[in-house]
Amino acid sequence: MTQTTEAAAAAQDVPTGNGPRIHRAWSVAAVAFVTIIGAAAFRSLPGLLIDPLNREFGWSHGTIGAAVSVNLALYGLTAPFAAALMDRFGIRKVVAVALTVIALGSGLTVWMTAAWQLMLCWGLLVGLGSGSMALAFAATVTNRWFTERRGLVTGVLTAASASGQLIFLPLLSWIVEKHDWRPAAVTVALAALAVVPFVWLLLRDHPADVGQKPYGAREFVPKPAPARGAARRAVTVLVTASRTGTFWLLAGTFAICGATTNGLIQTHFVPAAHDHGMPVTAAASLLAVIGVFDVVGTVASGWFTDRFEPRRLLAVYYALRGISLLFLPMLLAPSVHPPMLFFIVFYGLDWVATVPPTVALCRAQYGDDSAIVFGWVLAGHQVGAALVAFLAGVARDAFGSYDLVWYACGALCAAAALMSLVIRRRPVSAVGELAPAGHVRRG
Repeated sequence: MTQTTEAAAAAQDVPTGNGPRIHRAWSVAAVAFVTIIGAAAFRSLPGLLIDPLNREFGWSHGTIGAAVSVNLALYGLTAPFAAALMDRFGIRKVVAVALTVIALGSGLTVWMTAAWQLMLCWGLLVGLGSGSMALAFAATVTNRWFTERRGLVTGVLTAASASGQLIFLPLLSWIVEKHDWRPAAVTVALAALAVVPFVWLLLRDHPADVGQKPYGAREFVPKPAPARGAARRAVTVLVTASRTGTFWLLAGTFAICGATTNGLIQTHFVPAAHDHGMPVTAAASLLAVIGVFDVVGTVASGWFTDRFEPRRLLAVYYALRGISLLFLPMLLAPSVHPPMLFFIVFYGLDWVATVPPTVALCRAQYGDDSAIVFGWVLAGHQVGAALVAFLAGVARDAFGSYDLVWYACGALCAAAALMSLVIRRRPVSAVGELAPAGHVRRG
């Protein structure tokens, strides 16, 4: 009680965002943006290493895809526990440890000689570290520091992952082609370590730590006490949310999102393009262009989410993505031509535009638990990505091409569009007003 009173008193002497000074929330969001970029470096690498690892060790596309699938699955399954750990130990500590684990896993890959070591370093260590840096981190920062502009900030932080791909992918593809894959892995490890000092010195856990209100808030919000039992809370929130139909629809649509982005395009586009004679550097550059337009599309989606019905936005995004995938087998060729560029721009705008409306639906349905619920929804995203990363590699080994995979994923997107429209609106109370944000509707 004493600490709360002192914090509230201090807040009256500190600018709250209504004056001319820039609110501290924006600097925290900027640090989070740079942090996610650093963590995204490793996510640029898997698609570039499939062919080099196949040549050096003789590992099949399916074996390498299995390691990628472990990474992607852990990326999602770790997220809700990481969100709960942030409530227990603070954002700064959890993120700093996560970046260190990413650097360790990436650095150790240079000494691997067997497939199980790939699973350990690339799959387990980097999966756990990147999972703690997942979009649940962005949702936690947004929920704590912002009352207004949440959709826009969610879009910007989501775009940070694409920006990391944009920054690192052309560089890493050049390193792989000119100097082998090991220097590229070391580059990723150093990038993750370089971000740690920024996190430790500049990131803050809560607005009350600096005596400010959340951006757009009318009242001072005291910092909550550390939430003990992080693992138990994460599981409890899952059990409660899983009793609602909305949770399963959100998790299902987001699983298809992961399957058609991280699992499919990010992992297999470069080797698929190379199968058609396209140079690796050219294919990697196309993925970087996806990263450019992903930033535009995700920020725009955040702006749209603040103004339009999130369910309808999701339906449109998934429908357009499915249509574009159906055309991709006809566009792959030895050189880059205008129709392929159109696909890249189109797919880039839609890449993770699904995140802001999905976060908004979680927030409306699950209130204070929304970051953890979104962590579990993100787990569905990564399970979908993991399955397709593995199955697409197996399909390539079995059929000699990826054509069947493109068509199947296009059909999945059509299903996701229909599922989005079935998601229920935010619960309504007896008097016709929106129910409290923390209300959970059964069924």
